[in-house]
Amino acid sequence: MSFLIDTNVLLRFFELQDPKNAEIVNAFNVLRNAAEPSFTCAQVLIEYWVSATRPLDANGFGLDCAQADMRLGVVQSLFPCLPEPPDMAERWRKVVSENAVRGRQAHDARIAALMLAHGVTHLVTLNPTDFTRYDGITPVTPQDILHR
Repeated sequence: MSFLIDTNVLLRFFELQDPKNAEIVNAFNVLRNAAEPSFTCAQVLIEYWVSATRPLDANGFGLDCAQADMRLGVVQSLFPCLPEPPDMAERWRKVVSENAVRGRQAHDARIAALMLAHGVTHLVTLNPTDFTRYDGITPVTPQDILHR
């Protein structure tokens, strides 16, 4: 199995006071100890930056750019970034068309298209229902990883 780490999981990885933090850290340790190939991608890194650097009063994490960059360095040392294939736009368009994706869900469809391009089968996410529509992708929560 191979895994892609979703933005919502990475955001909580660094937040020690978050109720999901310990579960996420433990799930990452399970993946690493089992030598499960685990990745991130440009879309996730960009989404991370947006949320991490957005002000607290705008539902963000309020980090400055240096803090966000340091955290992304840690993320990329743990999870290599999958390259985007040259035909990414066509792959994304096929996924959104075949799955009748509308609105903001197009961002998730882009992640799905990249996973399918690389044969990555599992997405570690806190929102598994957002990805159940995509054939070939199995959304799992950190809790699922700990209980398998």
